[in-house]
Amino acid sequence: MSHSVAGEPPSAGRRAAPLTTAVYSAAEWDLLTGLPGRVLVAAASPGPGRPPRGVSAGLAGLDAVAAGRGFDSDLVRAVVAAIYARHDGTSTGGERLTDVVDLLAACRATVRVLERRADPADSAAYRQWVESVAARVCRAAAGESSPADRRFLDRVGGALGLR
Repeated sequence: MSHSVAGEPPSAGRRAAPLTTAVYSAAEWDLLTGLPGRVLVAAASPGPGRPPRGVSAGLAGLDAVAAGRGFDSDLVRAVVAAIYARHDGTSTGGERLTDVVDLLAACRATVRVLERRADPADSAAYRQWVESVAARVCRAAAGESSPADRRFLDRVGGALGLR
């Protein structure tokens, strides 16, 4: 969360300069900025008992990523800004991590980075935001999740330390 040097919230109309990216190594920042896309891809991919997703699921996931701009977390807003700033065709490698086992490992690695580096409130907001991306993708097609989708969401939530 943004706070002044004295620990008070920044004055109205003026935001404290976020030091969010400065505390992470390049590899850690790539992990944080790549995970939402990885979750979106994995949630949109069919799996055992999980139906194929249409365009609406992908759009729901993109909308959920964009919703991070409104979070009361410097970390989440900085991650969203970094995701949208990648207009030069560079990638964090998210397209490789559609396998659920790899995704869950990336979630756990992200949690370890957040435990070491992030403000607890920012960590919680980031983890809940990433989980919301998966949930919105899974619910996009039918308005509710299948049993296999719920298992997938439980596994993601567990790997993110939310269960």
